[in-house]
Amino acid sequence: MHGLKGLCGIDHSIFRGYTLAAGTGGIADGVGVDYGVLRGFDICKWSAVSQHHDLRRLSFRGLDHGLHLQHCLLQWGDTAGSAHAASCDPDHSADNVRSSGSHARCLLRVHSPCDCENVPLPGPAYQLNLPRKADPRLFKLGSKAPQTVSVEVSNTDRAFGSIFGSEITRRYGNTLPDDTFTVQCTGAGGQSFGAFLPRGLTLSLTGDCNDYMGKGMSGGKIVVRPPQAPGFKPEENIITGNVAFYGATSGKAFINGVAGERFCVRNSGAVAVVEGVGDHGCEYMTGGCVVILGQVGKNFAAGMSGGIAYVLDEDSTLYTRVNKAMVKIRRVTDKYDVQELKGMIQEHVSYTNSEIGKRILDHFEEYLPKFKKIIPGDYEKMMSAIIQMEEKGLSREKAKIEAFNMIKNGR
Repeated sequence: MHGLKGLCGIDHSIFRGYTLAAGTGGIADGVGVDYGVLRGFDICKWSAVSQHHDLRRLSFRGLDHGLHLQHCLLQWGDTAGSAHAASCDPDHSADNVRSSGSHARCLLRVHSPCDCENVPLPGPAYQLNLPRKADPRLFKLGSKAPQTVSVEVSNTDRAFGSIFGSEITRRYGNTLPDDTFTVQCTGAGGQSFGAFLPRGLTLSLTGDCNDYMGKGMSGGKIVVRPPQAPGFKPEENIITGNVAFYGATSGKAFINGVAGERFCVRNSGAVAVVEGVGDHGCEYMTGGCVVILGQVGKNFAAGMSGGIAYVLDEDSTLYTRVNKAMVKIRRVTDKYDVQELKGMIQEHVSYTNSEIGKRILDHFEEYLPKFKKIIPGDYEKMMSAIIQMEEKGLSREKAKIEAFNMIKNGR
């Protein structure tokens, strides 16, 4: 504790008080300069994080200064580790903590300020071998005939399919028919499985998946289902992680199970069917359509300004978990909405063999009143105006322009 004031000019009593309540601030729990204290007081001795104009001019001055800063961070890490131990046990000796090594000493490799010839470079542990799965060489890219390969995946295969997807985009743009190239995957999908997937590429995963699945998907298709006879009900168990289909622009997804938090956040055009989602589902969504055949978490549709979500509300409690600031909760009565909802569930069943999907289709008239349509108010007005213009004989694009002008002028 006693070394902290000399290091950054911050009195240790202030630091200790901040530490005691800093579970969310990460104080003394890792490497680096404490964001909360140094940013708040703006007096970092080495100007590493300072915005103060007198200190800013002393900021980073190249590699030599960077190595020196790394050494300084290690010193601060030792002190922070001691402070963390002392805050938990006032009788604990800071010197004992320092001698046993802190988090920082385990994570930082330090060189002297003049040792610029020996900058540590990534070793074999950092070689991710990204091209080894779903490599373009597995397919005949010169042919547009439908092709299928099977591969085993694990959670270390991050951004699986993205490299191959980039090759498809480079050669064909957005012109390929759906399912031209299909990868049958078995195992555990790593983070960002199917990120930026283009049209023409389908990833069908039997297993489960990590976070950020389908991030930025742009026309492709992702299917996730558990193995046959899994021994549990898929609609009651999570099969993919958080933030699936973040920022997706187009494409389709069929998830035979429950997804984690922030499902389809910032989705602007993708179509997805899932059997339940965690908190903050469809947050900031601007387009596309999502069907949820199960429960949703809290704060559903927060900041949702476009698109539609159909949610199965069997116990009539959905309204307690929807953020109603921008959206309306409607019953599904319009014939076009009914067709859209039923068609998406039929497609979901055809790809996943979902038991809950089949049950809904077998008793569709019974289940239909239990579905709720979540739609942003302004988006609903715009869609109604477009339909009016189309009924007058205008094309879709001209109808959009006329509808916009009509709403803008208050007609």
